[in-house]
Amino acid sequence: MYRPRLLPWEYGIRNLFRRPVRSLLTLQAIAIVVLLILAVVGFIRGLNQTLAVSGDADVVLVYSLGAGENIENSAIEAGTGGLLAASLDCIQRRFDIAHASPELYLATRVAPGEGMRPMLGLVRGVTATAPLVRRQVRIVEGRWPATGEVLVGRLAHAKLGSPAETLAVGRSIFLEGRPWRVSGRFVAAHSALESELWCPLAELQQATKRQDLSLVALLLAPGASPGEVDLFCKERVDLELQATAETAYYASLERHYRPVRVIAWLVVGLVSGAGLFAGLNTMYGSVVGRVREMAMLQTTGFRRRAIVLSVIQEAAVLAATASLLAAVVALSLVNGAAVQFTMGAFTLRIDSTTILLGCAIGLGLGVIGAIPPAIRAMRMPVSEGLKSV
Repeated sequence: MYRPRLLPWEYGIRNLFRRPVRSLLTLQAIAIVVLLILAVVGFIRGLNQTLAVSGDADVVLVYSLGAGENIENSAIEAGTGGLLAASLDCIQRRFDIAHASPELYLATRVAPGEGMRPMLGLVRGVTATAPLVRRQVRIVEGRWPATGEVLVGRLAHAKLGSPAETLAVGRSIFLEGRPWRVSGRFVAAHSALESELWCPLAELQQATKRQDLSLVALLLAPGASPGEVDLFCKERVDLELQATAETAYYASLERHYRPVRVIAWLVVGLVSGAGLFAGLNTMYGSVVGRVREMAMLQTTGFRRRAIVLSVIQEAAVLAATASLLAAVVALSLVNGAAVQFTMGAFTLRIDSTTILLGCAIGLGLGVIGAIPPAIRAMRMPVSEGLKSV
């Protein structure tokens, strides 16, 4: 069976070094496009991961019936936590202590330091039972907050738009017109809790002149169902409470942010389209300048198909190199970068899926961008190609 003779692999590689300026410009253009794609996809992956790990399947949130899906608007009686603990048998208990966490959750102005501009931060007033329910939370530096102190999440500084050192242990922040000392830092398995500031519940109520709560978080006993808490709330209509599994609450937030993810994917498409047109323009210029070379290759016995494959090979090598370069830069500078968002803050996630998608798009841009100009150049008669300048 006859097989057409192909150009040597090293021929296409050498061609890249014969035009170093053009090759470097093409490499830079593709790398920038892939880097932008990796950043946007990393944003989507980071948002999805934060919402996915924020909910605890064994935790039920009880809050005001009129708050809808926004816990910040909730206001319930201060004694609701004790009432739920005394009325429900489905709450987990240990040493006769009910795992129920009454909390005051609000968004308010917080100044990361004296004289610094106040920014909108997320503050949660908690009691000593909070760690029993919020099982993801782990203090990594310092200690639990005492009077006049606050415990800061790993990404609280990003939510406030300030450097991490402004919330270092021992520093002071200004909340509700008074200073609070940072007693420690905590992590929460990359969940939304890491964007928050935690302080003693009674002291936050006093500072905000509020005696109510936002919610009560309940840790269910093994084998218990969130439906038992929901049934209690529906039976006690006088309390005007609703119960939602924490996983369901964050699933509703994920649906709420779906348009944001759609817009982000649209940006990926637009950036890819712009990169494709830029690649076409660059490859057209590269191929047009090599018309005589391609005509000479045809006279020496190489078929047009072999020449087109050689041009595609050059573009693929260049695009693969640019994609790998962009992936290295993204892993070094973009991965783990904190992003401020309405729900708090989260980190960009440049994982294997993100890199695979970005490199596939980058390689596709190079290959697809090389095909049309190569075919167009091959349609020119050999006699005219030999006479071209």
